[in-house]
Amino acid sequence: MAQPETKTVTLIGAPTDVGAGARGGSMGPEALRVAGIARAISRLGFTVQDAGDVAGPPNPEEEPRDGYRNFDEVLAWCTGLRDAVYDALSAETMPLTMGGDHCLAIGSVAGVARWCAEHDVPLSVIWLDAHADFNGPETTPSGNIHGMPAAFLCGMGEPRLAGIGPAVPILDPARLVQIGIRSVDALEKLRLNDHAVEVFDMRRIDEMGMRDVMNRALEIAGRDGGHVHVTFDVDFLDPSIAPGVATTVPGGPTYREAQLCMEMIHDAGLMGSLDVFELNPAYDIQNQTAAIAVELVESLFGQQTLARKGDDRRYLK
Repeated sequence: MAQPETKTVTLIGAPTDVGAGARGGSMGPEALRVAGIARAISRLGFTVQDAGDVAGPPNPEEEPRDGYRNFDEVLAWCTGLRDAVYDALSAETMPLTMGGDHCLAIGSVAGVARWCAEHDVPLSVIWLDAHADFNGPETTPSGNIHGMPAAFLCGMGEPRLAGIGPAVPILDPARLVQIGIRSVDALEKLRLNDHAVEVFDMRRIDEMGMRDVMNRALEIAGRDGGHVHVTFDVDFLDPSIAPGVATTVPGGPTYREAQLCMEMIHDAGLMGSLDVFELNPAYDIQNQTAAIAVELVESLFGQQTLARKGDDRRYLK
């Protein structure tokens, strides 16, 4: 059994930036709504229901304690989002989480993992990001948990947060595929190597091309069937086309490379749930980054330049 066969998408807002070092990500869900995300997906033949926003505590902007900033608030937001994502899957819809900072992936993936465990379905995650997000309190002085979600999902970090899924680790590191990475801290590199995470950084994309990278990434994520969760951090994109994030890193995928990435994920027929995180309207220009994010989400749901009758490709070869 793979992802639920559904033509209904449930939008779930998570308006918080408690895991980030800069404010503004809490406005991301509304920016995506203003950019027409529901209308865009509906045009592709899906029924879209907006479940509104998950509730959670305000951002206290506290200094790190025991290596984590705003830990209790992050735990509360991730727990609420976990339950909302699980409920959407249980209702046989596809959850699309709109953030909010990337610490929320701990909650969204935990909700998917619970559904997968109940249905005996393997879970893989495609992580589209400029950053590996594999830090811990011992590897980064900021304590910002949006730099740690992949590590928490793979079983590292404070047990109350690492343990919000059905098991620890929430995600098998061998089923995590990261794409677009170009900013990794020195000790973070060692942690990635120790856990054998498959990372397609920008050098590999430059050398192999996005098509070959995606063929390989989808083979890894799709092995043994199962459910693929896509978590899309908008700073995955080059800041020349997506300035509306607080943590821009030059040298990211171009618009066309990103579109090919999304189109190939759709063609593979594997995606069962989706996040769009780290959109920060405070850094954007007339909501252009939200508009680009919506266009790329359209590609994930099947928008193409040419619709070819009977075209049922799984991978581009």
